[in-house]
Formats: sequence, structure tokens, C-alpha cells
Amino acid sequence: MARQLARSFERPITKQLELDYLLYLPDGYREDASQGWPLILFLHGMGQRGDDLELIKKHGIPKIVEERNDFPFVAVSPQCKESTYWPMELESLIALLDDVVARYNVDAGRIYLTGLSMGGYGTWLLATAYPERFAAIAPICGGGFPVMASRLKDVPVWAFHGAKDETVPLSESERMVHALKACGGEVRFTVYPQAGHDAWTETYDNPELYEWFLRHRRK
Repeated sequence: MARQLARSFERPITKQLELDYLLYLPDGYREDASQGWPLILFLHGMGQRGDDLELIKKHGIPKIVEERNDFPFVAVSPQCKESTYWPMELESLIALLDDVVARYNVDAGRIYLTGLSMGGYGTWLLATAYPERFAAIAPICGGGFPVMASRLKDVPVWAFHGAKDETVPLSESERMVHALKACGGEVRFTVYPQAGHDAWTETYDNPELYEWFLRHRRK
């Protein structure tokens, strides 16, 4: 009589991960400071994919740090290749974060995540995959998987969306926010009544966002 036999399989695999990125170090940054610096990981939108890092200075955190010299965070802004999307790069993003934390004077308890459009989706997905890595997240006009929202129950979230967004429906953010509230998560939700897809300019220009980030430390 034929029988099924229990067996196990194991094989080590070496995988090369690669991302180009912009790194911003704030004025006053010192390697020998007694306390590490807070860090923001920023994920750009679909229109900034490619192999030209100048593209990602068009919006969001890379634009902000070009315009002001008092930004109080280390900022890491990677670029997605033309043929890929952030949901395909989650492993690379965490490897990049590990590398930056190892190389620079970063407070691992104050790492924040934000992104817009495709980067808003990337923010939701990266945070649900690695919730233990982030002190707070701010996804802008993105979406995720509500079934995974409970993984963010202990991660403060501030989501943003334009009510008139015809590119990413407002319902994408609403579904995640409702799922988080249902599981007892700490979530704020800002809807700009007159905004279309560009919900990021007003968000990143608002000092309250950065004050809100800095009020949170990973438990």
C-alpha cells in the first residue's frame, strides 16, 4: 500500500537587494550625539519611478528638505525602479532601513513612515508587514488590506486623502481607517473637502504632522 512520507526541505538562498535613495542629515547632526536622531522613511508616487533621483524631489519630504534647513529628522527617500512598485520592494525597503540605522546615528525607537499615492499604498503595506519597526505612520491617498489592519493596532496612524480624488478613491483610505478603529487602533483621518489626488502638498507643508510624529516612540 502506498503511503505518504513526512519529509523536510532546506536550502540557503543568497539574494541581492538594491535601491538608490536620497539621504538627508539635519543641521547639527553628529555621529557622537548621546541620543540618536529620529528618522522618516518616505515613499514616492508612481510618477517618480525610474533611475533619476532628481525626480523624487518633486513632492513630499525630499522637496521639503530642499526648501528648509531646520528639518529635525534624518530623511531616507528611496526610488522605485520603472518596472516595479513599492508592494514588490518591501524586503528591499526593510534592508535599506537596517543599513541606514547601522551606518548613521538613528534612534531606532523613533522611525516614522510616510508616502503618497503609490507610496501611500506602500506605507500601509510595509507597516502591516513590519509593524514592530515604526513608531508612527502617515499614509497619504493610499490603501491597503483591511484584513491586515489589526497588525497596526499598536502603531499610531494619521491618514490623509482628498475628497475629490479621482485617481485613488477616498474609499481606499476609509476602509483601512474603519478597520483600524474596529480593532481599537489609534488612528486619525484627515479628509480635504476640496482636494483631488494631491492631498500631499498641504499635508507635508503642515508643521503639525512633524510635531505629531515626534510625540510617538515605538514601545
